[in-house]
Amino acid sequence: MNETNSRLAALGITIPEILLPQSNIDLSKWAVIACDQFTQDRNYWEAVKAKTDGAPSALNLIFPELYLAQANRESRIAAIRDSMEQYLKSNVFSPPRSCMIYIERSTPHHSVRRGLVLAVDLECYDWKPGTRPLIRATEETIEERLPPRMEIRRGAPLETPHILLLIDDEKDTLLPALAEKAKKSAPLYSAGLMMNSGSITGWVIDSINDINLLVEGLEKLAAKTASGASDGSFLFAMGDGNHSLATAKAVWEEYKDAHKHEAGIENHPARWALVELENLHDPGISFEPIHRIIFGVDPAELYGLLSAAQDIHCCPPVPGSRVIHIEADGFVSAGFQPLLDNFVKQNGLEIDYIHGEEELFRLVKDNSRPATGLLMPPLNKSDLFKTVARSGPLPRKSFSMGESVEKRFYLECRKLF
Repeated sequence: MNETNSRLAALGITIPEILLPQSNIDLSKWAVIACDQFTQDRNYWEAVKAKTDGAPSALNLIFPELYLAQANRESRIAAIRDSMEQYLKSNVFSPPRSCMIYIERSTPHHSVRRGLVLAVDLECYDWKPGTRPLIRATEETIEERLPPRMEIRRGAPLETPHILLLIDDEKDTLLPALAEKAKKSAPLYSAGLMMNSGSITGWVIDSINDINLLVEGLEKLAAKTASGASDGSFLFAMGDGNHSLATAKAVWEEYKDAHKHEAGIENHPARWALVELENLHDPGISFEPIHRIIFGVDPAELYGLLSAAQDIHCCPPVPGSRVIHIEADGFVSAGFQPLLDNFVKQNGLEIDYIHGEEELFRLVKDNSRPATGLLMPPLNKSDLFKTVARSGPLPRKSFSMGESVEKRFYLECRKLF
């Protein structure tokens, strides 16, 4: 096993100590969607609160981004910490289990999507421009967004992930091979997911043979990327949770620096982050654009700004519509997001990022907050690794893996501080 652990470490991963709720806890109330979803839909989060009222729930362990700008941030973070401590002390969790978890997720849009929960080494990740780590950021990271997220993670007793990392397994063989092994045993858990979001089932991966199967598969992928790389190979690309992994990195660097003279600091749990690993080429993964909405601007004014830019192509809104269609063959130009950022800043406006066309059109029809929507073009997910290898991270909010209801649900936990 020592040799296997060394090979895992070389790949930037480790087998975590996973905490799951006791079998008598209703997972349909425990599991809730990623905190960065439905950021303009208070009704969604109020409905989640109503569904989980009085029951142990991951809702009490997270900070939905809808509420980040509210004045009660400190008290909300304190309540999250209290819930973590209470859950650890009151037997909400089963004893920790050293394993990885193979996952199959169904959604309203796909019958199955495969994943593997494990922990990644934050020493193998860096989002800063010019770095070439094993784990790469795929979108621009906004450093100003990290401090409030660091407040939540700093010193937290637990973590629960919505981070999705991708591998470039073009033939889609590795996770199906693990599935064949894992599904010879009974599932570790199986549950429906709230708010019409499908279902999830997980199986334990902990045998040395299965772990070695994973290691051998990842080593082959790493060798393949290394053979065609001119700027340093990478094995993992960010799928979802870009700023969450950047937050984990920042908190680890901060903690490591403050405790650098302590024995064993290199093995502190904060060095790792719990993630779900998925294959870019999984048929259950579709890449969706992330649309933009700018509040308080007239569609004609925004169209004039965009149409004047040489590297941006767009269609004017049809009469009666407040939506501008952005055109591009693949990912939009690097200048698109900075242009929007400058416009919003100079005019004191608010911008948000919307998952799903239906939600975008719903918001622009809301006359209580006049806004203009930007409908982004379809994407080819197969271009992701080569684009990032060639040009570095894309503009922020360039893509989303699936629709909002397909986002990862918080379920597994791990002790952190």
